[in-house]
Amino acid sequence: MTIRQESGAMDGEVGPIGRLPRERLVEAARLVREGRTYSLAAIRYPGMPLFPGHPPFQVLNFRTPRGIRVTHAQPWGPINDVGLGYMAEYVMATSHSGAHIDALAHMTVGDDSHWYGGGSADAHLTDAGPVYGDASKLPPIFTRGVLIDAPGHRGVDCLPKGSVIDAAEMEEICATEGVTVQPGDVVLIRTGYMGLWPDAEKMAAHKTPGPDISAAHWLLDRGVVASGTDTETYEVQPAPDPGTPGNPQPVHTLLLIENGVYLMESLDLEALARDRVYEFLFVALPVKIRGATGSMVDPLAVV
Repeated sequence: MTIRQESGAMDGEVGPIGRLPRERLVEAARLVREGRTYSLAAIRYPGMPLFPGHPPFQVLNFRTPRGIRVTHAQPWGPINDVGLGYMAEYVMATSHSGAHIDALAHMTVGDDSHWYGGGSADAHLTDAGPVYGDASKLPPIFTRGVLIDAPGHRGVDCLPKGSVIDAAEMEEICATEGVTVQPGDVVLIRTGYMGLWPDAEKMAAHKTPGPDISAAHWLLDRGVVASGTDTETYEVQPAPDPGTPGNPQPVHTLLLIENGVYLMESLDLEALARDRVYEFLFVALPVKIRGATGSMVDPLAVV
């Protein structure tokens, strides 16, 4: 028996995680023995570092106690002898702000701009965003997590700019950490990049290490349902192996577009690495927004 999907969501809109046996959730829950939690997201704020192709993160007041008083607004009606007020705001941001997960409709490829599961721009993209494989179909993630700590393995704080993490190194790190990657896992790959947060100058000097295409094949061979890194691009940039024809993000193409493996970016993995926590229960609950191409998440690792 597999995890029941959201009503109306077809398998192509959910990906391999939709076929994860329920027994895997039970096994993952048994990893919690101490009750310690690790938040894997940094605080979001106006002016925060973001991938340069995204709009800035903004928080703007919509209603304030003073505004209510000055405009003589009556949100509750005429009776307010105690001077009750409140504050409400607009949060204007890309769904890819800070720690986030890419929906399956986030990335496209080819002249027809297609994405995983048979989605395409001509058939499924509206003025209000995609209607197939969008963020409203993102599933909750509750499964075993594994940390692959590349800078810890190399004995450095942060990997250098453009440094490649390949399949052979992934295998070596797992052996050193004493973990194996199993079908249904979420694999988190640390480069040390979030250890520089939010110093934009230092971060720019280290853009962007990460897994290459061989590491992506390694993850696929082990049956992972999602993977994340602590950088804004997940994969190493620029791509050292763009192929022919040239592809600037071959790892996204292989994992997200061709195989429906969810990708997460800008995860804060520093505390996990510091405490040498390499196996844990991983929990992420995306916000279901129709037409969005991703969701901000504040994931938890629990041991």
